[in-house]
Amino acid sequence: MPELDPELTLNPETAYFIVLKAREFEAKEEEVDPDDASNPTDDQDIDVLEFQADDATTEELSEAVNDLNEDERLDLIALSWIGRGDYTFDDWAAARDDARRIPRSEAARYVLQHPLFSEDLEDALNQLGYSLEDYLDGGEEADQPILGPQTD
Repeated sequence: MPELDPELTLNPETAYFIVLKAREFEAKEEEVDPDDASNPTDDQDIDVLEFQADDATTEELSEAVNDLNEDERLDLIALSWIGRGDYTFDDWAAARDDARRIPRSEAARYVLQHPLFSEDLEDALNQLGYSLEDYLDGGEEADQPILGPQTD
């Protein structure tokens, strides 16, 4: 397992927030119920899994990506490519340099259009020793950080 070299400028907690939002987005389906009932219960809450014009998940994911600074954005994209297998951590500098080809204004759209983005990002974070379970658990042990390299 590689050491935390390269140093990430992207906070792993932010990365895992993006992983979870991307998972929600990736689970969405095309609209199959255009005739909404009077309330969500009447439709068995099916609309929550459909793409909607005012979809909060899309907005939250886009905001999270757009709020990243330049270095964090490059880390995010490079990590997704490493998780997908396009690069390794030995190629970190090249992956970050290539990530510059995606303009800041297009980063959120790139994430939204990247199939399995959440899985790729999580895979790269796992390679660095971070764990989604630790993020979700909130670091139950007082001596353990919420996130960080795993010491099995």
